[in-house]
Amino acid sequence: MAGSGTAHLRDSDDPLLRVENLVVEFPAGSGRRVHAVSDVSFDVLRGETLGLVGESGCGKSTTARAVIQMIKPNAGRVVFDGTELTGLRGKELRQLRPELQMIFQDPISSLNPRRRVVDIVAEPLTIWKRDTPSERSDRVREIFDVVGLDYDAARDRYPHQYSGGQCQRISIARSLVLEPKLLICDEPVSALDVSVQAQILNLLEDLKERYGLTMIFIAHDLAVVKNISDRVAVMYLGKVCEVARADDLYSRAAHPYTNTLLASIPEPDPDFRPSTTYKARGEFPSPVSPPSGCRFRTRCPRAEALCAEEEPVIRANGPDHYVACHFPVEAPVTMTAGAPAGWSGPAAGG
Repeated sequence: MAGSGTAHLRDSDDPLLRVENLVVEFPAGSGRRVHAVSDVSFDVLRGETLGLVGESGCGKSTTARAVIQMIKPNAGRVVFDGTELTGLRGKELRQLRPELQMIFQDPISSLNPRRRVVDIVAEPLTIWKRDTPSERSDRVREIFDVVGLDYDAARDRYPHQYSGGQCQRISIARSLVLEPKLLICDEPVSALDVSVQAQILNLLEDLKERYGLTMIFIAHDLAVVKNISDRVAVMYLGKVCEVARADDLYSRAAHPYTNTLLASIPEPDPDFRPSTTYKARGEFPSPVSPPSGCRFRTRCPRAEALCAEEEPVIRANGPDHYVACHFPVEAPVTMTAGAPAGWSGPAAGG
């Protein structure tokens, strides 16, 4: 599936983040390599939220870690606010760290169990020697209030004394205390109950407006991605297959894989019978030896001989809508399922 190309990158705007031809590979023994991220490109404008979606193992989290240089990419460029991160090392890269923060998938394991939660949130300020001790305390108290936690009650409490949703609020507070420009949310609600998911999504939407954040929101739940994202990029086996504004993607998805994801969303109607037109067949290929040509072809219901011979290049399929497919869908599946109960955010792109 998915192809190469940069047609979807916006040259006329001034993006906060621009990723070009990113490649991340890991050794797998016997001279083999895991092709985790293969020639991925995207950009994020200031104040925009990019949804990065795809099934487990498609390379979403690896892409995010490579963006903030937690993993050094094998090739490609990551340009953040005019600075190419891939060319930085040591102190130069460390100086930019406060401006790029990340919220991890498991809220409990991402917090140090031996430290009080107030110390966890205050630690970035201490490391970077921001303000005086009393000012740091005031700042931590303020950020606790913003994420909906009681600072006084948290003084002597540890992460294990909080629920998963509360731990995620603590993680969000820690990521915001340095006032970053870019916040990467790596499946921040996938480990939470549905009702708690809605609370965290509403909180992120409020924080985005309050602090003027730019976000990359990674998830496999398409309903969640639609309602929090301005633009959505769909990944499969280390490649980008479709990029579009959120409403446009969900109303007229052009790639067979995107339609497969849409068709897999549960419909809360006992009489509803889902269509099998875009049901993916076969098993998820190994990233050690991905298929030739289009990587989705081994599971695609529309695959033909050309798909095995030639990798599709991403190209325009409408205004700000791009797809990497030789035979794009003309009558796409339309998503009808909604966001988690309690979600109050507006539809993305609207």
